[in-house]
Amino acid sequence: MKTNRLVKGFVALTAALALTACGTSMAAEPSSTSTSNSSASTSGTSTSATAGTSQASATTASYETHAQADDVDYDASTAKTITLGSGDVTITEPGTYVLSGTLANGQVVVDSAAEGKVRIVLSNASITNSDGAAIDVRAADEVVVVLADGTTNSLTDGKGYDTSAEDAADAALFSMADLTIGGTGKLTVTGNTGDGIASKDGLVILGANITVKAADDGIRGKDYLVIQGGTLDVTAAQDGLKSNNETDADLGDVVISQGTVKISAGDDGIHAEGDLAITGGTVTVAKSNEGLEGSTITIAGGTTSVTSSDDGVNASSGSGSTGGGQQGGGGMSNDGSSLVISGGTLDVNAGGDGLDSNGTMTISGGTTTVAGPTGNGNGSLDSNGGITYTGGTLIAAGSAGMAEAPDSGNYVQSNVSAAAGATIEVVSGGTVVATYKTAKAVANIVVASDKIASGQSYDITVNGSTAATVTAGQATGGGMAGGRRP
Repeated sequence: MKTNRLVKGFVALTAALALTACGTSMAAEPSSTSTSNSSASTSGTSTSATAGTSQASATTASYETHAQADDVDYDASTAKTITLGSGDVTITEPGTYVLSGTLANGQVVVDSAAEGKVRIVLSNASITNSDGAAIDVRAADEVVVVLADGTTNSLTDGKGYDTSAEDAADAALFSMADLTIGGTGKLTVTGNTGDGIASKDGLVILGANITVKAADDGIRGKDYLVIQGGTLDVTAAQDGLKSNNETDADLGDVVISQGTVKISAGDDGIHAEGDLAITGGTVTVAKSNEGLEGSTITIAGGTTSVTSSDDGVNASSGSGSTGGGQQGGGGMSNDGSSLVISGGTLDVNAGGDGLDSNGTMTISGGTTTVAGPTGNGNGSLDSNGGITYTGGTLIAAGSAGMAEAPDSGNYVQSNVSAAAGATIEVVSGGTVVATYKTAKAVANIVVASDKIASGQSYDITVNGSTAATVTAGQATGGGMAGGRRP
């Protein structure tokens, strides 16, 4: 692993995010390489595969990784070409290897002790292994997987193979080293035993069109998972995207700065043991238990949609108490976690808490809409350390029993009854300042906007009829006072 750290000041950024060139310089790759392939044909001539096009420069603000924007570029004329056959392929030295053809029951193994990148170019390559990973990176300084332009590729592992040993491969594409994936081609990954794609170091996706279906987690990087482009479609029995370093407080981060990501997950849509940041792109969590989870969650740009059976967005460090329903924004201890929304669009439909922070919640920009729970055991907004609102637009509707509002500011809040499909409006002197069409039954609503003036009176209407008259900056629903729960 090279360098990696999510600069903690990142969460305070509300302006455009600067591009950051990432990674350390690597040693020049040797011109001579070696492979072993029991039935593969190899050649030092160039292949028909088109060299990978340059990706956009790294766009994850203040986040340094091992990856560089030109990792996907290579000289096809000097690459080693491998036509896949019936035997395993073993790569033992840094260099560029172009793989094409079908390996029906075998694997590509990378076992390189030398310094330098191992670049694997998949050019209409299909690899299936019934007994383990399709690509198993056991040792390398760094590995780059390039999906050649105009090609379709697939990786499939076996079902039920042993993954119990420490550092055993547990994904169709598995790496013990820093892993980068990019290019403009297509890749389908099927993880029948464990994960689809996994790195036990850092994992960066620069681009490409990748579809993953996994029996466990979809795409996992231990130290970090950074997505800087491409189109990802992930279906996972457990977490969709994940970074799971639990021992280093500066690691375990998930960052999305560009690209289109769609996730259907049996557990968390996106899970970060450390920080989770979305600064751009389009992220859709179509199915999840909890949608977004991390110690610090930052939404600073892009378009994000979350559907969850439990919490939609959950900031939790894992060190404090959870739950709610007590005085002081849930009344449980502030565990130091934070949810920060400073830009972008966030749309949440949650069966549990809509936006949940076991620490603080800060909203300073963007447009956030929450269709929260219908049951009184949860709320559309839930914090242990209070909610600070200073800008942007927030509409949060849900049940009334656990309702919470910002501590102060330009917001209105009240208990109102509305069925699914109803139109709720905030009106001042005949002027509509906010409109919300309910996705499900509503008993309480919070609206915060710079169009709302603290201390001014507003009517809240349901389908044109006045349901409540409130004073902005005063929480009135559910017996709350000053934005805190009863």
